[in-house]
Amino acid sequence: MSDLNTPNLMRDIKLLIIDALGLEDISVNDIGDDQTLFGEGLGLDSVDALELGLAIQKKYGIKIDADAKDTRNHFTNVASLAAFVTAKQAA
Repeated sequence: MSDLNTPNLMRDIKLLIIDALGLEDISVNDIGDDQTLFGEGLGLDSVDALELGLAIQKKYGIKIDADAKDTRNHFTNVASLAAFVTAKQAA
């Protein structure tokens, strides 16, 4: 299901990643929609994941179950996060 606001949502999520994690030397254009956020991609770690999860819950008013087995998949990249936020808001 495609959302008309997906490009804007992905841009907002990139800004959220930069702001929440204090990545001052990175711009929105430096983060690819399908770029892996953790490990070899953007290089985020588990502490970053917690901070990002809290920031997303606060900004979008959604609940993220850290223990759910599919939660990790939602944090793969910006595109998967945008799809997750869209699905949660529609629920």
